[in-house]
Amino acid sequence: MINGNAPRILTLMTIMLLIFVVLAANFGAMSLSLRGLWQAAFSELIWQVWLNIRLPRVLLAVLIGMALAVSGAVMQGVFRNPLADPGLLGISSGAGLAVALAIVTPLALPPSLALWLPMIAAFIGSLLVTLLIFSFSRLARGNLSRLLLVGIAINALCGAAVGVLSWLSNDQQLRQLSLWGMGSLSQAQWPTLLICALLILPALLLLQSLSRQLNLLQAGEEDAHYMGVEVKRTQHQLLILSALLVGTAVSVSGVIGFVGLVVPHVMRFCLGSDHRWLLPGSALAGAILLLLADTLARTVVVPAEMPVGLLTSLIGGPWFLWLILRQQRGIE
Repeated sequence: MINGNAPRILTLMTIMLLIFVVLAANFGAMSLSLRGLWQAAFSELIWQVWLNIRLPRVLLAVLIGMALAVSGAVMQGVFRNPLADPGLLGISSGAGLAVALAIVTPLALPPSLALWLPMIAAFIGSLLVTLLIFSFSRLARGNLSRLLLVGIAINALCGAAVGVLSWLSNDQQLRQLSLWGMGSLSQAQWPTLLICALLILPALLLLQSLSRQLNLLQAGEEDAHYMGVEVKRTQHQLLILSALLVGTAVSVSGVIGFVGLVVPHVMRFCLGSDHRWLLPGSALAGAILLLLADTLARTVVVPAEMPVGLLTSLIGGPWFLWLILRQQRGIE
């Protein structure tokens, strides 16, 4: 189904995102405003807070939200499964285990390379689990319950491994693992933001260029082949790019669940199932959702801070239960 109002909806969402970016940068333990920033043009403290603390975090929330939402939309399209999600299928856990290994057993690397190590580790972990899930999906021939059981098993194994690493870690590493496991954007800095942008934005553009092929894959592999799609190559490209998005997101923000599950479903209701509109819509909606959740996490318990992953789980948990009940009613 294609929604004729999709361009108008995407334009409205873009305007909303820009407004929320401006507003979110002014909320926090220290309340700021555009007027106050203008009047405090010579106040170095206020500008340092806004430029080096607030703005990088706001922009990082936008990038991570886009990455998680689009990866979820792509995986649901590749697996032709409405419950496919980086968290439920264990892909986020695989990336998380790789990051935990990088934290607890760090390599002696130069500072410039050490900044990339968590992202490289997370990408490798997410890619390995993605390919494993893809292999199981072909053996299960789209059986939903088997895929979910595989995801549960992978999540359990990765969780146990992270538990062992936490037991072996020192106090500093344990705190880092704990914060990262709940999901947080508190470590946002301009260098981290730049690296994320260099990885996430090209991956989003490449996925958008594959949206037509992803549409054709919905008809089945055989039909897509007859319509001119190189099925194996396209599937591998989609999975690798999705793994890159998930790995990058997990490496800097920890495990933030359910964004990739909730957002694509909402966007299908609003935009239809055409991935040429669904992918950019998911990117904008994911950015808005995570930006609002992170702003709430920063402000609801000031001066403390709530992990943003807890808020997204509070939203996504009931949604997941609703999807399960809906699937069950469809089967019956």
